[in-house]
Amino acid sequence: MSIQLTPEALERVKSFLGEQPEKVGLRFAVRKTGCSGWAYEIDLSNAIGADDEVFEQGGIKVIVPRASLALLDGTEIDFVREGLGSRFAFRNPNVKGECGCGESFTTQ
Repeated sequence: MSIQLTPEALERVKSFLGEQPEKVGLRFAVRKTGCSGWAYEIDLSNAIGADDEVFEQGGIKVIVPRASLALLDGTEIDFVREGLGSRFAFRNPNVKGECGCGESFTTQ
């Protein structure tokens, strides 16, 4: 099992955590939603729960609920800048299709 951050994502998360030192890491999960079935959730976390798996990279903890692991295993999290905007982007080998609006995805 693995979740990886690109150097750009790692620096962005470090910046966010530097502004909120009470947070323990980056929480990465999925939830059922949208027209395709699953959507990513990404946020700073206040705690690590008993049902969480923790991946560390460059001093950053990526916290993933065990219920989300099968859908997220192997995902690379990137931070991209496009024009005036920026966002986290996900390269997930488990994704087999995405909805037209880009908000949700399907797996096998």
